[in-house]
Amino acid sequence: MKDEWTVADLLRTSSAYWRGCALQAAVRLGVFTVLGESRLSAAAVAARIGADARGAEYLLNALAAMGLLVKDGGEYGNTSSSRELLSRTSPGYMGHIILHHHHILDGWARLDEAVRSGRPVEKRSWGEEVERESFLMGMFNLAMLNAPKVASAIDLSGRRRLLDLGGGPGTYAIHFCRANPELSAVIYDRPTTEPFARRIIRGFGMEGRIEFVGGDFTSDPVSGGPYDAAWLSHVLHSNGPDACRQVLGKVVDVMVPGGLIMIHEFVLDDEKDGPEFAA
Repeated sequence: MKDEWTVADLLRTSSAYWRGCALQAAVRLGVFTVLGESRLSAAAVAARIGADARGAEYLLNALAAMGLLVKDGGEYGNTSSSRELLSRTSPGYMGHIILHHHHILDGWARLDEAVRSGRPVEKRSWGEEVERESFLMGMFNLAMLNAPKVASAIDLSGRRRLLDLGGGPGTYAIHFCRANPELSAVIYDRPTTEPFARRIIRGFGMEGRIEFVGGDFTSDPVSGGPYDAAWLSHVLHSNGPDACRQVLGKVVDVMVPGGLIMIHEFVLDDEKDGPEFAA
């Protein structure tokens, strides 16, 4: 944590959204994808993304200044990291979570209203299906950074059936099952999540070991048990203490005696600049 903030610190923090908006616009427009391995002029990029040539050039120059593109004469190209992380053709594509950030940006801009009223504020809708895909696949983006490490670090030997509560596309369930050949799993999440989960499960060849059960754990009973292990990743932080107790009570009700409940949430560490994970 900073001891003292300078004017430069304040201005850098207040204007940070400029960089974020430039990145989000480029991902939404597909700039990094159309560049791929190529070097293209601003006019060529504009034509491929269906944009105004002058506007595209301004955006490309901003991305080059940020170090996300390389500018050589009048042509632009991806850096190795932007090609790996921001092109839709790359298996390491992180654009879904970036688009999710874009979708909630105008809501964050009205944070003062939410604090004043104690209620969510209305935000622009990009379309329910578009927002759902960016959120769920964004969670997949983030979980893929941690799930293989977590699954290899937690001993689930002897466990046979895992509940992945609010598991979204099932990233953790998949990696726990990959690390434990005798384990099967159930992803319990809203029914609208099922097509995304089944697509990811199929991509990992886990159809025979991972099921999906649709429901809302905040209002419905948790089904699919009994379980001898449960994984709750980022499902408690958006609820108050009473709601968290209710959710945990539902999980306990479907566990066998001696079952293992694992909770994975953000915690803030005053000694670090960003959030850490706690399990």
